[in-house]
Amino acid sequence: MRTIWACLCAGDILLEREGADGAFSLPFGDEPPVVLHPWNIVTTLNYDDKTLKVVRLDVPVVKSERWEMMPLRASFDVLDEESYALAGKAAELIYWDQNSKYCGCCGAPMKFETEISKRCTECGKELWPQLATAVIVRVTKADMVLLVHANNFRRPYYGLVAGFVETGETLEGAVQREVREETGLEITNIRYFGSQPWPYPCGLMVGFTADYVSGDIHLQRSELSQGGWFTRDAMPPIPGKSSIARRLIDDWLNKG
Repeated sequence: MRTIWACLCAGDILLEREGADGAFSLPFGDEPPVVLHPWNIVTTLNYDDKTLKVVRLDVPVVKSERWEMMPLRASFDVLDEESYALAGKAAELIYWDQNSKYCGCCGAPMKFETEISKRCTECGKELWPQLATAVIVRVTKADMVLLVHANNFRRPYYGLVAGFVETGETLEGAVQREVREETGLEITNIRYFGSQPWPYPCGLMVGFTADYVSGDIHLQRSELSQGGWFTRDAMPPIPGKSSIARRLIDDWLNKG
């Protein structure tokens, strides 16, 4: 069984250079790719054909011809789909571990019960990694698509309306509410498109498509800075291929 190492430090993941062509991979082998200390906790996840070992490094690896530390999101462009998914899962587990050191009920230390669960050392409360579920939707009107620029976008691209699902809310209800709140539009024919783990830090993005019904665009300025209807021959910059937003937009572009 192959052993793969996911070693992360401050949001960067350790990758191995595979040659001069710019290819990278997650390190593999029975021994860790770098020296670990007794306090470096290694989480082991077993799959049918491989073992994933997850560890948080104290300091990044620098000045190495063999290894490179790379931001997790950037690793999408150089890793195969399976390796990127494993790297994301590792990042989520490390984030969860760092943010679940103490019990939320009594404040006592939490202790690992299994590789992906903890138990309070005093009251016995059990805890598993939690996902933050969000929806994202492609709204179309005739031959146009609704694109928006969110205030938290670091780059000048336009994406899709998105937001977190609230307690007691269906996915479809969240889609309708987010579009109404952020743009003032009413939509119909909400249809499931696909989903994507989003380990930044621990999300699940659920994608939908919908059709415009009525209303004029009135942007929620606390969330969005720009937005409007765009045709296929006049598209603004759009998100990179690592996101489900890009998959939704490309799907629409390819149907033109």
